[in-house]
Amino acid sequence: MKQKNLYDSFLQLEQETQQLLSQLDVIKETMSGTLEKDAELEIENEHLRQRLEELQKDNASKNNDSDENGLSKSKQNLEKLYEEGYHVCREFYGSRRENDESCMFCTDTIYEDHH
Repeated sequence: MKQKNLYDSFLQLEQETQQLLSQLDVIKETMSGTLEKDAELEIENEHLRQRLEELQKDNASKNNDSDENGLSKSKQNLEKLYEEGYHVCREFYGSRRENDESCMFCTDTIYEDHH
């Protein structure tokens, strides 16, 4: 009888081991799927962070359309024309500045809100 009990115990242990292996396979598949999904989400998250950063930079440049001097694009254009030797003031607009003399009307037009 002892051998039969021993054999029955062995069969029961084998069945329990097979059940455990089956459960381990299910856990392994679930874990593998979870790890894959996690990796995909990390990549997607990184792409979203990069896109958000790009959008924030674009938005900042649109909202703050000024250079380091604080001039708007239109004022920068006026400043460029002035530096090329042309008047940008109402009084003499478009005429050439002789000897690159400074014009307080032009500088006031360019820098009026900048002070």
